[in-house]
Amino acid sequence: MSETRSTCPYCGVGCGVVIEHEAGRITGVRGDPDHPANFGRLCTKGSTLHLTATPVLLQTARLHRPMARAGRGQPLAPIGWDAALDQVADRFAQTLQAHGPDAVGFYLSGQLLTEDYHVFNKLAKGLLGTNNVDTNSRLCMSSAVAGYKASLGADAPPACYEDLALARTVFITGSNMAWAHPVLFRRLEDARAANPDMKLVVVDPRRTETAAVADLHLPIQPGSDVTLHHAMLHVMLAEGLHDAAWIAARTTGFDALRDRVRDITPTHAARVCGVPEADVVQAARWFAGLDAAGVSTRRQPTLSLYCQGLNQSSSGTDKNTTLINLHLACGQIGQPGAGPLSLTGQPNAMGGREVGGMATLLSAHRDLGNAAHRAEVARLWGVTDVPAKPGKAAVQMFEAAAEGEIRALWIACTNPAQSLPDQTLVRRALERCEFVVLQEAYRHTATTPYADLLLPASSWGEKEGSVTNSERRISRVRPAIAAPGEARHDWRIARDVAQRLEARLPSRRTPEHAGRSLFDFPTPESVWLEHREMTRGRDLDITGLDWAALDRAPVQWPCPEGQSTGKARLYADGQFVTPDGRARFSAPAPRATAESQDADFPFALTSGRLRDQWHGMSRTGTLGRLLAHTPEPALQVAPRDLDRLGLASGHLVRVSSRRGSLVVPVQASDEPGDAQAHLAMHWGSEVLGGAGSGGVNTLTQPACCPASGQPELKHSAVRIEPAELPWQAVGAAWLPESAWVDAREGLQALMAQLTYASCVPFGREPQGRVGLLLRVASDQPLTTDWLASTQALLRLDAPQALRYADRHAGQDRAVSIDAAGRLTSFLLAGDTRAATWMLDLLQQDGDAASIGRALLAATPNAPTAMAARSPQVCACLDVSEQRIGDALLAMPVACREPAERLDRLQASLKCGTQCGSCLPRLRTMVQHSLGTAATKAIVPMASATT
Repeated sequence: MSETRSTCPYCGVGCGVVIEHEAGRITGVRGDPDHPANFGRLCTKGSTLHLTATPVLLQTARLHRPMARAGRGQPLAPIGWDAALDQVADRFAQTLQAHGPDAVGFYLSGQLLTEDYHVFNKLAKGLLGTNNVDTNSRLCMSSAVAGYKASLGADAPPACYEDLALARTVFITGSNMAWAHPVLFRRLEDARAANPDMKLVVVDPRRTETAAVADLHLPIQPGSDVTLHHAMLHVMLAEGLHDAAWIAARTTGFDALRDRVRDITPTHAARVCGVPEADVVQAARWFAGLDAAGVSTRRQPTLSLYCQGLNQSSSGTDKNTTLINLHLACGQIGQPGAGPLSLTGQPNAMGGREVGGMATLLSAHRDLGNAAHRAEVARLWGVTDVPAKPGKAAVQMFEAAAEGEIRALWIACTNPAQSLPDQTLVRRALERCEFVVLQEAYRHTATTPYADLLLPASSWGEKEGSVTNSERRISRVRPAIAAPGEARHDWRIARDVAQRLEARLPSRRTPEHAGRSLFDFPTPESVWLEHREMTRGRDLDITGLDWAALDRAPVQWPCPEGQSTGKARLYADGQFVTPDGRARFSAPAPRATAESQDADFPFALTSGRLRDQWHGMSRTGTLGRLLAHTPEPALQVAPRDLDRLGLASGHLVRVSSRRGSLVVPVQASDEPGDAQAHLAMHWGSEVLGGAGSGGVNTLTQPACCPASGQPELKHSAVRIEPAELPWQAVGAAWLPESAWVDAREGLQALMAQLTYASCVPFGREPQGRVGLLLRVASDQPLTTDWLASTQALLRLDAPQALRYADRHAGQDRAVSIDAAGRLTSFLLAGDTRAATWMLDLLQQDGDAASIGRALLAATPNAPTAMAARSPQVCACLDVSEQRIGDALLAMPVACREPAERLDRLQASLKCGTQCGSCLPRLRTMVQHSLGTAATKAIVPMASATT
């Protein structure tokens, strides 16, 4: 058994992991106790990483060799690496020569390593002469980039994770941190337990698990953040809570902002934002760190944490700058416990920004519009020039491809046919683009059918390089095993194509580099060294580091030559990265969302993350246990709105926006506000199918922030109406681990023939089997061929399977029972009411042999007493809501302290003692068991072991 230290590939917290491996296979993973981001903790996703890299999944789910199509519409067939790389080089060279450099585009990912990003960026901007290189980080962090640059002069988060323990007020806005950044939320819980006087303010239209534990929750109307920020500043100025001396000495632009907020009173904000006036005032006072009279002798520090709720907006930059305004007005920046800290969505979105891997950026925070900066980058790269024309940002890039302007597109480590807004346009772009390269680790993403050439890439546990997390901390990524099949590292694939292109295109090399490749990178370290040199003298200078230093420990930037440790906080001296050294206030007028509700589209649709899922689910969606907490797609709507629409949980509804429509089950939820609905971002066409479905992003809009280019994924106006689909079917099966991926692919092809379909795995993987659950509905009868094909994929075509068919009545049923008398699969078409108890029977491995005829009868109620399967709360140990509720009811009446009740609960059921992701829910249940819905009492991690 060997161990390798690396970094988690999920969110921007940047947790260190220890990979356990033996004989070329990964056998386990645990949190690295020495990594300063997580100190040994992992969330549900990180703690199950090893289960996504089992030999069976590496064989069945991963892409093993290059695949190419002989022509559009033709099947993919294996091709050798040399032929594949030559094809990319030939097609890109031909496109450049015929149509110019801006006829090609590169769409990259915040999950690439810094070294991958650097090679791609140099290939596009340096070798090919196009700035058409953008990334899915445009969808998550570009408004934070623009906000930091506009206010502070550079894209540099000024605070750090240690500030969570030092803040007096924590202001979380636009983030369900408990689910999206769970390990960092654990640190916040610890800080609140250690400091009972800490105040937590959460701004979110929904009552999420993060909002539920706040001292003050502001459920503002979607898009009204700027009004709220301005009103809070109005209170600060009116009550003398600002720092006038600091403003005068360290900032510019304050007068214009003061004039802007003069009329944006708490009363006005209450009307626009839909929150009580008193709450706006309270939030402002806590944020300022002074009491109402401004007589405190020492200002208490405030830390703000924010993510996609601020960024994914047509006014995303304004939301960022007006939040930073609050810090500047109070001098709440550069000091322990204070500052605006954006929570990065992806593991290396920061690293991509550092190397300039976006269409509007240059390496090391240089400005594309600055001729001197372009010349400096060209010199360091050894090319004659870097183009001045800004490249196409993500949405623009696909719009250009749809219009025929971009003719060759290279996509790496991302899934635009799932993640980009307005999927109708995106898929039209992929269909029209003359040559699409997809560099990917997984076989079956939504983008795969549009690729002319597939290049297999290495993934977590196989890659080597570095990443940068949300607090500017650079960590090493190390390989534990070899990549499966012929898969190669991303940087190497880009390098090999670049070297081929050097031989096919006129040279752009400077005389000093004549006769040698600009891409002479034998190792990831050699790439990193070139990147390091490009940071010299910049605000993110890392010339004090070497590869060996990063091997020893993660380091924050900046760390210039002559230093061995990085800087935890920026701007402590009050000097900012602007020509005059002063921070800049911004004074934007509040703007409405890009589209508003009206009589045709009366609901505001928001989107967000699930606790146990990641992006398009190509990795996490291979684990049934990670779908137990939220097992199927569902549109969340407030109960009163469901009543008004005449709907109930489980009904199918058609959700329509101005771009398209989607059929999905509806679910009553107390989280959304009135006239709001919520649908998780993860449900793409791989899971949520149906004719023409592009998943949730069929509905979302491409309107972008003019300053950042980030689309307004967080808000769309929609209509919700019943979907009258009389022909329905539900199927489920236990399948061998080696067969379920292919079965799901087959079912996905059948799903496309129907109006609605969803297909998700379930079960716990060590049993050597994976469950698949299929739900479909149609406005046309299910054909005999469709039923036969589906039964075969669910292994219901064996002779021992029991069948019943009454085609005249539209009923078709099949069940399979194994030799031990357990139900192993079923498919009900027509009357599907029995699916609920049959699915419980299947998942609980209950006795089915004695009720075989009852199974075929498909009665609405189970023929024997059987406990319904309760929703899962703890994913690590599969502890259900029912078991937790029973344990709480059994506690002595005298046990009234929340901390003691949680201790007892964890001692008996162990829930929340591993990754801790379920702790917010456990605390809520503890409070409810005491007869109150209040959840402000924060208790320690109790017996949590990580």
